[in-house]
Amino acid sequence: MLRFLPLKLGRLYRCLKLLLVVGLFVILLMNTHNLFASFQKNELTDRRFINLNKCPACFGTSWCRKFMNGQVSFETWGRLRFLDVFNVKNVYFAQYGEPREGTRRVVLKRLGSNQELADIDQKICKRATGRPRCDLIQAIYKTEFARLNGDVRLLTPEVVEGWSDLVHCPSQRLLDRVVRRYAETKDSGSFLLKNLKDTERMQLLMTLAFNPEPLLLQSFPSDEGWPFAKYLGACGRVVAVNYVGEELWSFYNAPWDKRVDLARQLMDIAEQLTNNDFDFALYLLDVSFDNFAVGPRDGKVIVVDGENVLVADKRLIKQNKPENYDVWYESRFEDCDKEACLSFSKESLCNRVTVDHNYYAVCQNLLSRYATWRGTTGGLLHDPPAHIAKDGQLEALLDECTNPKKRYGRFTAAKELRDYLTQLVASASAS
Repeated sequence: MLRFLPLKLGRLYRCLKLLLVVGLFVILLMNTHNLFASFQKNELTDRRFINLNKCPACFGTSWCRKFMNGQVSFETWGRLRFLDVFNVKNVYFAQYGEPREGTRRVVLKRLGSNQELADIDQKICKRATGRPRCDLIQAIYKTEFARLNGDVRLLTPEVVEGWSDLVHCPSQRLLDRVVRRYAETKDSGSFLLKNLKDTERMQLLMTLAFNPEPLLLQSFPSDEGWPFAKYLGACGRVVAVNYVGEELWSFYNAPWDKRVDLARQLMDIAEQLTNNDFDFALYLLDVSFDNFAVGPRDGKVIVVDGENVLVADKRLIKQNKPENYDVWYESRFEDCDKEACLSFSKESLCNRVTVDHNYYAVCQNLLSRYATWRGTTGGLLHDPPAHIAKDGQLEALLDECTNPKKRYGRFTAAKELRDYLTQLVASASAS
């Protein structure tokens, strides 16, 4: 009976998709009179639509000229506002055009749901006036986002610690890096906070508190080899990032050799974010098939959702030497009944030099038989060829990487799994 459970869940998912399509068709018929107006208007030139009118309680203004000039426009379905009810995350595909370069696809993000954006407005108003509604522009000058005026030289850990996952346990070295690489200012390159305008400081701090993904992409840019989407700019409460490709989920049933290559890249990402020459450990706290994408040309896997990434400074940990700092930390396996669930201790991630969290997250939520997503189980490496399944080595490594039976077994299994997948990729290329 249990054998047929994944199949039934898969059928249920397909039925739900069919119902969704039918619902969309009905809504389309009911809104026919609004369709032509939607296609004719470029709402990305509307200051209120992109919340430019709320600045400096926004994410930046570096791309406003491009928005106002009509260089950025929604793709077909993104123009239909009645579909926003299904777009809970407020992520849109758009076209960006330059006269000499032509057009290319970009991704626009509001960095939160409508409710989350409304909540941050209410918090600003309540802290400034005690009421849930107010003049937002005046109110933000009375909040912690305006606390750091032009006399403050540096952005320090005690000011922003715990505001978000990015700065759950920040070091001065990390914060200097964030300020120095802040892209929403014309005078970037200095770690001195006083070199930013008042409005730029408030925008930086609000982004850091609400959703630090833009700051992560700027601080650890793809141009330097980090596995994240490229940050392009912002206008109001809309940020633009480079379009990477289709989400990883689209490759769930791809040919075996393709899935092996993607799995190897995922393990490489886990290693890079854990151990690198900069001694920053970037721990992925939200790992699912939707949070990775694959380039259409180079087939490169990229992290496309960086909101929940905790950054620990290994140099600071070695310097401060908190209790058990040099004891290897093993993430605890939990066989939960939810999708993309992980067990972790933020305090341990912040206080240990050697941590297996990223290996655990990738193995459990993406690669192994424990991975569950959209009613399907089995992970990216499901249904291996007969000779690999018979050998048993792949399954054993995945199990030990996910739910280790030996002490520090995940560290060893992760390394051996990377090597094994690399061999499979090489064999496929040679054949």
